[in-house]
Amino acid sequence: MQLFDWLTQTTMGKCLFTMLVSMIPIIELRGGIPFGVALGLPYELAFPSAVIGNILPAPFIIVYIRRIFSLMRKYLPQLNRLVDKLERKAHLKGKKVSKYQYLGLWLFVAIPLPGTGAWTGCLAAAFLDMRLKKAMPAVVLGVITAGCIMIALTHAGINLFSA
Repeated sequence: MQLFDWLTQTTMGKCLFTMLVSMIPIIELRGGIPFGVALGLPYELAFPSAVIGNILPAPFIIVYIRRIFSLMRKYLPQLNRLVDKLERKAHLKGKKVSKYQYLGLWLFVAIPLPGTGAWTGCLAAAFLDMRLKKAMPAVVLGVITAGCIMIALTHAGINLFSA
């Protein structure tokens, strides 16, 4: 069996595929849950697969993103504009988060809109020097909250189109 067939035709493969899609910046869990359901996963498997996939990169972003950006500036100067853009985004989003600290981080990650989510929330947490031990619970709760919202929206969308 080919890898793509395994990813799209077995339950374990669909769960892994959903996790991988949910790890991608911008798409994240907002795209991962509908993707998993569209693959044929039941909600009770699509939800945890997308949540886990969205959470896995979070601690690495919080802890290492500033070092990664520094190394990119040093060894890949052609990417300086991209790094500048991401840093500006982190500082801009960080202003929204900093007022309410961890509650703000949870709400920021929880709202499934473009420009929010775990990746951007973790980026903001890193630039606000939030400690991993305190930032991760807020990110995890935000991802779970966003997952609940996306399950409801996915279910409503499927019911809307199947009627």
